[in-house]
Amino acid sequence: MRAYVQIGYGTADVLREAELPTPEPTDGEVLVRVRAASVAAGDVYLMRGKPFVARLAVGFPSPRRDYIVGLDFAGVVEKVGAGVTGFTAGDEVFGECKGACAEFARAETRRIARKPAGISFEQAAAVPTSACTALQALRDSGRVRSGMRVLINGASGGVGTYTVQMAKALGAEVTAVCGTRNVELVRSLGADHVIDYTREDFTDSELRYDVIIDNVANYSLHRARRALAPGGIHVPSSGAAGIWWIIKAALTAPFVASQGKPFLALTVTDDLEAIASMIEAGTIAPVIDKAYSFAEVPAAFGYVDTGHANGKVVITVGLDGM
Repeated sequence: MRAYVQIGYGTADVLREAELPTPEPTDGEVLVRVRAASVAAGDVYLMRGKPFVARLAVGFPSPRRDYIVGLDFAGVVEKVGAGVTGFTAGDEVFGECKGACAEFARAETRRIARKPAGISFEQAAAVPTSACTALQALRDSGRVRSGMRVLINGASGGVGTYTVQMAKALGAEVTAVCGTRNVELVRSLGADHVIDYTREDFTDSELRYDVIIDNVANYSLHRARRALAPGGIHVPSSGAAGIWWIIKAALTAPFVASQGKPFLALTVTDDLEAIASMIEAGTIAPVIDKAYSFAEVPAAFGYVDTGHANGKVVITVGLDGM
């Protein structure tokens, strides 16, 4: 099968197309024929090997020879492994797999769900990691309820576009922070207020928020918490500032009630099914910035690496994309 492997750590130049054996599903797994994949910030961290702990997943000191890039996918079940009862060959699914930038990939059944009806494979591939991160940040870390004032720092990215829509669905009053060119985008997603960070600093404002979902980490933790209302919480939802920002948040959280703990979002079936229901109901929708063909996988990773993607970047893998 055709796949993209990683031959080192660095920019998208380390990605290479290769011919590899088609994998076989093991217990609790399915083999999927990948129809589309998407690129998340986490994929770029793995490509660059930064923070350094990312290399534990890819290979140390160099990536494993058979390491296929990409996690989020949508496709069709080709074969099921032993003990699998919830899926059969021919099912259209989406979720997280082992090497999405390939013609075929193995996926644990606990990490996938049936693809939402009425959307394309590309749209479905744009959902898993980013939408699960948004849901878990709002529901579990922020405990957002109707009537709360929620500020989303980094509202136009892959996670942010879902966070805005989900926060509105939960009944929150949403303030979205983004750059000038994305103001209308986040407003169209339902944000009640939009702050253009090139013109206004939300940490200097007198406005206060019950929850801050921080997808950017461009302020110190202390400064970001200045914008909280009494009893509010700052939810760190980004690795962009590096491992020390994450460590500082983890060390601060036990002693500062307004500082939320860093969390590692998990792509799990229950949350994927909940998100699929929201999509089918029209409550949320994937926002796709750019679409690439399979031959353009390095270009897709390179674009996400710029940090300026609005919404999601997707790759057509099967059929028309090969």
